[in-house]
Amino acid sequence: MRTRTGGFRIGFRRGWSDWQKDLPALATWAKDAGFEAIDLAQARPEDIGQVRDAGLQVVSVDMLDWSALLSPDAGKRRSAIARNAAYFKEMATLGVQVFFTVAIPEDPSRPGKDNFDLAVASYGDLAPVAESLGATIALEGWPGSPPFANLCCNPETCRAMFREVPCRGLGINYDPSHLIRMGIDHARFAAEFADRIIHLHAKDTEIITDNLYEIGLYQQSIFQKPFFCGEFVWRYTIPGHGVARWSHILAILAKSGFGGVVSVELEDAEYNGTELGEQTGLLASLQYLETV
Repeated sequence: MRTRTGGFRIGFRRGWSDWQKDLPALATWAKDAGFEAIDLAQARPEDIGQVRDAGLQVVSVDMLDWSALLSPDAGKRRSAIARNAAYFKEMATLGVQVFFTVAIPEDPSRPGKDNFDLAVASYGDLAPVAESLGATIALEGWPGSPPFANLCCNPETCRAMFREVPCRGLGINYDPSHLIRMGIDHARFAAEFADRIIHLHAKDTEIITDNLYEIGLYQQSIFQKPFFCGEFVWRYTIPGHGVARWSHILAILAKSGFGGVVSVELEDAEYNGTELGEQTGLLASLQYLETV
């Protein structure tokens, strides 16, 4: 099934729960439900084959050694670069087009600029490898948890990264949920970086305004527990249950010539935790995305 705006294929990112560990059964369920693709984490050739056998595509797999790529240890970085280059070549022969990653420093206590320079060096080496294979590294701006040291989460650092690494083998895995929780205009970000967006995670964020009034964005509640996959003032949701402007986002991407997949990433306290709940959340996401 496809989105109404742009006619983009709809897939989902494989989760971590027990029922999703049986990949052939998961792929069969996904095909029957109407999905066209599954994103995997780190994958083996047999994983790609199992998804293909069900009539689906694997568009995205996770890169290896995320934090080692941003290690102050030059030897560790070289090893991680070599492992990823070999992995790119293996996966690209199987049709994988997108290599997902988050720029997570090995030492988050180091100055941000120092860690940024390490990211530039490693991704600067790997982006041409991906480009030569017809693939792209997809950086996602997940800010993580305090001290929020992950890189390329906001316009400032994304701009800087693409200035330093202009190679088209480096792009963005756009996920508006992270921008929303940080207070960044997610639609404006999509417009500015549209030509670099090569994959999209369909995940939303709800801002709980009463809780925001109570503690603000910069501190944690000392009395209330955070939401699953969230904090006390915000939580991730399925698309359409938060504040993301999905029709507008897809229109921006359609105008830019985006040819990727809209991939549901299920991290929602209302649905995660049981097989039935997660299947319901994935199906609800699929049905919503068909309408926008």
